[in-house]
Amino acid sequence: MLLVDSSVWIDFFNGQSTRQTLYLRDEVDRQEILLGDLILCEVLQGFRLESDFMNARQLLLSFPCQNLTGQVLALKAAQNYRYLRANGVTVRKTIDLIIATFCIENQHELLHADRDFDVVEQHLSLLVKHP
Repeated sequence: MLLVDSSVWIDFFNGQSTRQTLYLRDEVDRQEILLGDLILCEVLQGFRLESDFMNARQLLLSFPCQNLTGQVLALKAAQNYRYLRANGVTVRKTIDLIIATFCIENQHELLHADRDFDVVEQHLSLLVKHP
């Protein structure tokens, strides 16, 4: 499965043509896309117009949605954070570390446009889709 990060969805809904959004639009099989609950929240909270919110909501809810955290994963994410920090790397957003840890633990690929994931990929076994 391919988890698509909010950084890509936000660019997608804003009409940005990036490697990631073009891959999402043109190449990925819809059946491979996985949505995370925290990603759903991050993306939908940014819409100002109700009609845009409803259209995005309808599209996003057409994909399977997974809860990204729980006690076990939260503990693993904290361990990953501490490991990265001990190696001189600080991930700026906790939610990104939760997303990365979810992907690592479930062996899902991540499609993103956020530099926090680059350092996680370098130091941990995060599978990243590079279109």
